[in-house]
Amino acid sequence: MRALVLAPFSDRQLARLRRLMPVDYESWTDTNRLQDPDELGARLAADDVGVLIVEADFVFEEVFAAATPLRLVGVCRNALNQVDIASATAHGVAVTHARGRNTNAVAEMTLGLMLSLSRQIPQAHAFVAAREWRDPSAGYRRFRGREIAASTVGVVGFGQIGREVARLCVALGARVLVHDPFVPERQIRALGARPAALVAIAKTSDFVTLHVPDGHATSHLVDARFLARMKRGAFLINTSGGAVVDPVALVEALASGTIAGAALDVFAGQPLPLMSPLLAAPNLILTPHIGGATAETIERHSRMMVDEVGRLLAGKPLRHVVNPEYARAR
Repeated sequence: MRALVLAPFSDRQLARLRRLMPVDYESWTDTNRLQDPDELGARLAADDVGVLIVEADFVFEEVFAAATPLRLVGVCRNALNQVDIASATAHGVAVTHARGRNTNAVAEMTLGLMLSLSRQIPQAHAFVAAREWRDPSAGYRRFRGREIAASTVGVVGFGQIGREVARLCVALGARVLVHDPFVPERQIRALGARPAALVAIAKTSDFVTLHVPDGHATSHLVDARFLARMKRGAFLINTSGGAVVDPVALVEALASGTIAGAALDVFAGQPLPLMSPLLAAPNLILTPHIGGATAETIERHSRMMVDEVGRLLAGKPLRHVVNPEYARAR
């Protein structure tokens, strides 16, 4: 039995995995391609691949039907929408994932975007780089910002990343409001934050930061109506789901000055189309989905995956398995 790793992996953890079994390493970030499911299934069967580790590749029913040696699919993400869990279970294949692998990274990215907006860091850099800084006091007048301390931060979504963002903002001295109907109020208050309705967050927050997944219930959660309720000097940050914000409504809100600025790290279509109206919107920071792009994130998910493979080979229960009933079929 061998392993096929299609996700970016740290050198140290790759060496650990190779001590457990033969490994083929073809990270999608190096090859810049995703595997065809039919071809992938045939390859797994032909090469006796028992462990498949992915980050961006899709693992559908046809893969499980063809790959009879397959015993474990490791997903180097929290989300599992790219894997047919029901088919994996029916074929006796365990599916495990790297829950929380990028919590620190995305929370820090969110804080960085908040600071970039409130202190106009990109604009200040462009001002100096363009050789426009002639008057010593020009920066004080042109780029006077505001502090996160003593501001009100509205956190929408209180999963692992939302909690960490809330914790960081509380530590900086902000008043933090949280909206998440699925989380008990006591958990929110335990972190020093206060539960709040979505409307209240829109109306009172100086910063609104989004930490909810894409889905039917969250599609365009931030729409023209939400934006119209926001404070005129407020900022919006989205490092969660690309479809959570209505891009047309956001462009209009920025152009009219309804809100002071926004920062987006995720989009409904990625890469962002060259004709997207977001590219011409004022006071908008755009980053290419780099919230989790840290060396520590890769090390973390690599370690989690190798640990799970070690448990599988030792016959121990998997720690992050999402379909424990796979064992009955196996």
